[in-house]
Amino acid sequence: MEPLSVLRQVVAKLAPGRPPAYSLAHALMGLELIGTGLGVGRQQLARELRLGEGTIRTMVSRMRGLGLVNASRGGMSLTEKGRKVLAELADVMSTSEIPETSLTVGSENYAVLVKCASAKVRLGIEQRDSALISGALGATTLVYEGGNLRMPGTAEDLDPETSQLVLGDLGPGEGDVIIIGSSVDAFLAELGAKAAALELLQD
Repeated sequence: MEPLSVLRQVVAKLAPGRPPAYSLAHALMGLELIGTGLGVGRQQLARELRLGEGTIRTMVSRMRGLGLVNASRGGMSLTEKGRKVLAELADVMSTSEIPETSLTVGSENYAVLVKCASAKVRLGIEQRDSALISGALGATTLVYEGGNLRMPGTAEDLDPETSQLVLGDLGPGEGDVIIIGSSVDAFLAELGAKAAALELLQD
């Protein structure tokens, strides 16, 4: 099972209707919320994802139809297939909140590490644009090569202090990419970072 293919089915347009009013990143974050095991209901999902209840009904209906979630009076839970989708994505993506640095463009910053993806990065413009479309203020893309972080398209390593702030507990390996979504809003920083990371994985 290819997890991105499954997520794309959650957001796919079903002719002749309009495309869903939510993104791939919304679908991922929805599965993550349901996967907490706290019996998340549709109203809570709508609040957390900042989507209308009608939009959430569509998303949940798609997820149930794909066999990703179960729904009961006690709330929603992931099926074995849903848990497997998240587990396979976690194999290639890890996340962390990070402090504001000289590289970031907002007070709230959320980093997503994408494994072995440096060859897919051009100048980071595509990741920035994905984050902007999601409502973030922007995204900063960094590649990890030769034991150091650097901006794509440059040969200059980040200074040690900034690198330490960004790396945190992400623990990148050679060829990994770190995308930092930035905003004045923590939710939009996370949504932007995950949107950019998912876009990179699809390339």
